[in-house]
Amino acid sequence: MKLSLSLFAAMFGLSITANAENAFLKLAKTIPLPNVEGRFDHFAIDEKGQRLFVAALGNNTLEIVDLKNGRRLQSVPNMRKPTGVAYVPESNRVYVGNGDDGSLKIVDGKSYKILQSLGSLDDADNVRFDSRKKQIYIGYAAGALAAVDSENDKLLDRIKLKGHPESFQLEQTGNRIFVNVPDAKQIAVIDREKKEVVQTWPLQKFTANFPMTLDESNHRLLVGCRSPARLVVFDTIDGKMVSDIEISGDTDDLFYDAKRKRIYISCGEGFVDVVEQSSPDNYKRIGKIPSSAGARTSFFSPASDEFYLAVPRRGNQQAEIRVYTVN
Repeated sequence: MKLSLSLFAAMFGLSITANAENAFLKLAKTIPLPNVEGRFDHFAIDEKGQRLFVAALGNNTLEIVDLKNGRRLQSVPNMRKPTGVAYVPESNRVYVGNGDDGSLKIVDGKSYKILQSLGSLDDADNVRFDSRKKQIYIGYAAGALAAVDSENDKLLDRIKLKGHPESFQLEQTGNRIFVNVPDAKQIAVIDREKKEVVQTWPLQKFTANFPMTLDESNHRLLVGCRSPARLVVFDTIDGKMVSDIEISGDTDDLFYDAKRKRIYISCGEGFVDVVEQSSPDNYKRIGKIPSSAGARTSFFSPASDEFYLAVPRRGNQQAEIRVYTVN
């Protein structure tokens, strides 16, 4: 029996995606999030306590997931479009950026009560914890990063940018912060000691730069762009673009797996892309794993070798966290 070329291609493509899931990411469990509506935003993790903190933006809650037992521990209400999340293990506190009321809400990691709400952070977004300096950084407004002392929860500094900041990454061995500023079509480089922008790297062909991750050992910054959908790689020494490859559409999170030299990219188009780094300047997409439409936020834990994907409720699909083991 002869197969048409299109049918053969479709069958071959399904085989590739199925093999990719088995080879790179294997679905280990799904954790339901009952009655959670709307889209998700970013995550944070408590590695020791095996808890995942998920910003359920459309539901106005912080969802706390028990990873060991595969269940929801708590749903923290009274959030206002929660976006970025950071966890500070020393104080057992969770810091949640809220875009609707422009606040950074501080949640106790034991009682799950909101302890404090820092204001004047209009359109609060991504949040990061600087473990060296014990500071929380949060992107907000039409263009700024704020630094908060995590030991006394006091606002320290505001660093101006040329547009609203999306994902940003902190060097662990240096003093720089790399910030995606899509409205300005650039990446801003901040000196943490000077508290100011010291460089800007323009984006021309590839824009709508939202997620990013850092391969610090190879001096590479990996940036996800939506227009067009590309993974763009910069040399952090000279700020030059060294590579780009096609990825799936509507990405909002990506992570670098240093152990395996891979990048995991969650895309709202309905795929998790797996990209292989053969050298600091050479990249190839080796997996395109079907997920679910709108599932564009995720988290990768190198400590547990697990990848977590937030799937929003759409139609018959209920809200859930999918836990993949990394092969």
